[in-house]
Amino acid sequence: MPISLNEMKKRALAFSKEWAGATNEEAEAKEFLIHFLNIFDITRRKVATFEHRVKKLDEGDGYIDLLWKGTLLVEMKSRGKDLAKAYSQAKDYCHGLKAYELPKIIMVSDFHHFHVYDENADCTKFTITDLVKNLQLFDTLRGLEKRTFSEQDPVNLAAAELMGKLHDKLKDIGYDGHNLELYLVRILFLLFADDTGLFDRDGFHTYLHNNTREDGTDLALHLGAMFDVLNRDHDKRLKNLDEDLTRFPYVNGKLFEEVLPTASFDSDMRKMLLDACLLDWGKISPAIFGSLFQSVMDPKARRNLGAHYTSEKNIFKVIKPLFLDDLWDEFNKCRNNKNELRKLHLKIIKLRFLDPACGCGNFLIITYRELRLLEMDIVAAILEGQTVTDISTYFLLDVDQFYGIEYEEFPAQIAQVAMWLMDHQMNIIASRRFGDYYVRLPLRKSATIVHGNALRVDWQSLIKSMPWEKEEPHYDFIMGNPPFIGKKEQTKEQKNDLERIFKKINNYGVLDYVAAWYAISATYIGQSKTAVAFVSTNSIVQGEQVGILWQYLYQNFGIKISFAHRTFKWTNEAKGNAGVFCVIIGFSFSNKNHKILFEYPSVKGDPVSRIVKHLNSYLIESKEVFIPKRSKPLCSVPPMVEGITPLDNGLLSFKEDEYNDIIRKEPLIKKWFKPWITGDSFINRYNQYCLWMPKIKPDELRSSPFILER
Repeated sequence: MPISLNEMKKRALAFSKEWAGATNEEAEAKEFLIHFLNIFDITRRKVATFEHRVKKLDEGDGYIDLLWKGTLLVEMKSRGKDLAKAYSQAKDYCHGLKAYELPKIIMVSDFHHFHVYDENADCTKFTITDLVKNLQLFDTLRGLEKRTFSEQDPVNLAAAELMGKLHDKLKDIGYDGHNLELYLVRILFLLFADDTGLFDRDGFHTYLHNNTREDGTDLALHLGAMFDVLNRDHDKRLKNLDEDLTRFPYVNGKLFEEVLPTASFDSDMRKMLLDACLLDWGKISPAIFGSLFQSVMDPKARRNLGAHYTSEKNIFKVIKPLFLDDLWDEFNKCRNNKNELRKLHLKIIKLRFLDPACGCGNFLIITYRELRLLEMDIVAAILEGQTVTDISTYFLLDVDQFYGIEYEEFPAQIAQVAMWLMDHQMNIIASRRFGDYYVRLPLRKSATIVHGNALRVDWQSLIKSMPWEKEEPHYDFIMGNPPFIGKKEQTKEQKNDLERIFKKINNYGVLDYVAAWYAISATYIGQSKTAVAFVSTNSIVQGEQVGILWQYLYQNFGIKISFAHRTFKWTNEAKGNAGVFCVIIGFSFSNKNHKILFEYPSVKGDPVSRIVKHLNSYLIESKEVFIPKRSKPLCSVPPMVEGITPLDNGLLSFKEDEYNDIIRKEPLIKKWFKPWITGDSFINRYNQYCLWMPKIKPDELRSSPFILER
């Protein structure tokens, strides 16, 4: 069982007391570091080595006091020695390490003082008595990664902008369409591989810098040669191949299989590519960058980089209640039972996921990452107390469990590559956590991402049968964020899609485009155990769409809503993003006794969840009811002829901030303002007012400069 924080604090206090008087590096450093790692329940001999030999910058030999490859480097000094000099020495040692061996943490200490440096070279200094207060600095030693929902990162944006410029240059010379898109995807992979241990560190950058002319005229030829090499196993390569090219590994995965026309570069384009190599691509998120990279294809969209991806925060609103929370609950219940842990492990490696509107694959990428992190915890619990020599035999979750359909070709290609990139990032974390280098090359498996119209592609045709399956395979979970397109914005093709799916239903023409994904999902899942969750515009749970869409789904397929997020504002903190009001709806054929309703006190804030017994298609706690469209009143009252159709050209209607400003200046006219409720203000919860003056007297009117002006 993983060590608790309280136990670590207890050990840290005991360590501080026991080693308070230590002074001598040569005599006491090794024992000191063994006890230090024991604070985190880490056995030194399983993960780290003493006196690790490396080549320094001056080509002389150096000996690292303690190295845990990919995780921790420690340089010890005797009491009172210069720790700044010790850190410089540690950095010098890093020059002799391979990419996957570079530590996330560098610690230098003189037994009393500790200087701890993270990957960004940010330093935290403390004394041994304050170690207990700084244990969070060593979360990486326990395999914990900093989790953040930051929606943008300067590295991601800088990378996307550089690739955008290179894209424009290639397009300007006539290299465009499918060839350009695949060319850029390949370059993206090479840049990422250069900084994450797939290649020798900076191998791609070094090759381009040393082997291509400054004017760029031969750059395309070298890239073409590299594409060919990466697509060939070592025994199938030319015997007299340039030695600098033979160093690159066999990648496979069909990424470099297609032969592309030779491009053309000049000196500026070569510089753009070399500048791109200088960014740290290991810090770039495949989940975010895919969508940013997609936006570089459209110069207009590029002005609002980041406006078009689904943020992690919103993805978690879908995947946590759909499956992730249940899997973690199951893990926590069985974490001390190795047989049950093995069953859970077997369960997750058989799960299949489909996003039938996947874009650049954000939902698939984040889901894969989260499942890999869960798998690591499962494996760690199973292997507790054992010595592991080959961790590759324990990690069985892979990208081929994931499927997607995307309307546009380029984001479909991005999604495919981004899944490999995320896989490699997870392998790096596993290597650091378990102390054994782990990489999947050549690429044996891939996610299945189909380029096509999801409303015309047979979803079942994507899925591959596995050896253990006796019945027809199925998706365990279907999820995503289908297009936000109302009836007025739909193209002729989109209207035809709706007609094909809903042609037997009256008034289907008022439905949002996303309704088609709900209908196909309901048709697909039949009586299987498949569960579905989609992000949608909130109009599908309001007004006449409910009586059309949901009545059709309930009566024809018997679906049940298992969880829902009521209306919230769809934001990702990106400049220029649209203020769309959304809901999230999870459904299946399983009628759970307890359903989860997420409500938003503020549409821009965080939700509050509660358990409910019933959850209907209006997303309220009630049994199912449908309110049909009517043209005549239910009882003997005058018929409604017109809804709210103000004819004041906006002169007599005011938003709340305008109203408050007016009343502050002329408090006596407050009685002439009335709250004005429209469908939009009611649904989206904002206040507005109108001037309503049927009985105003002439002298009252003349006494108000504001009303007179209006």
